[in-house]
Amino acid sequence: MFQILSMKYLNENIFRMDIEAPMVARACLPGQFVIVRSHEDAERIPLTICDYDREKGSVTIVVQVIGAGTIRMGQMKAGDSLADFVGPLGQPSDLVTDDIEEVKKKKIVFVAGGLGTAPVYPQVKWLKEHGVASDVIIGAKNKDILIMEEEFKAVTDNLFITTDDGSYGRTGMVTKCLEDLVTQEGKQYDHCVCIGPMIMMKFVCQLTEKLGIHTVVSMNPIMVDGTGMCGACRCSVEGKTKFACVDGPEFDGHKVNWDEAMRRSGMYRDWEAKAKEGAQA
Repeated sequence: MFQILSMKYLNENIFRMDIEAPMVARACLPGQFVIVRSHEDAERIPLTICDYDREKGSVTIVVQVIGAGTIRMGQMKAGDSLADFVGPLGQPSDLVTDDIEEVKKKKIVFVAGGLGTAPVYPQVKWLKEHGVASDVIIGAKNKDILIMEEEFKAVTDNLFITTDDGSYGRTGMVTKCLEDLVTQEGKQYDHCVCIGPMIMMKFVCQLTEKLGIHTVVSMNPIMVDGTGMCGACRCSVEGKTKFACVDGPEFDGHKVNWDEAMRRSGMYRDWEAKAKEGAQA
């Protein structure tokens, strides 16, 4: 059992949990994920690690209430325990495993959308701690659902916030913000990390390909075991089958077959809706 050390809602549908998991905290790196079960009969939910404290032995996850499993998790409180907390899984970000001197030569921009803001944070924080500057774009539909603004202000000097409805920061989607920065405001980037909804990552990749910016995305397909056994998380990258849980979750975004990935992500939508109805009954 893995004790919940703290539990806090960041907005109406997204909450943050600090979990006591010393073995995971000692081994994890930015870019990796965990698979969580709230109860013994609950579904297995893959969640990218948002933060970790090796001395305290804790790992931070940020969760959006969407289906039956996350509804049950969202009802838990500090002092409760999760049934399973497995990780770290997947490969860490190239930015934290490549030669640090080579990383320092890159002009890096992170593009985060919605819940994707959480997994971007540990990478930006790690770079800051190792003397590497980066810019961050965070997109949200409106100000009310924006998360982690203050945390990002502490780890980057250049934070750009954009909302679809213009209620805060710039107006428009993250693609408009990125394009404006490059084509109108003199910014130069050669490396982009984009994490968020699949449709957002697809359109960011279309833009960065046009702008000549190498782009890495974090794939979030359906997962079951997280160890490459079930094949549920397979995706096509440069015409080859890859498994997000063991080969990723990060891939070259210009080589991902986005149409296939989005079709696969909707395979169990009807089943998920029925499960959610049961959880809310």
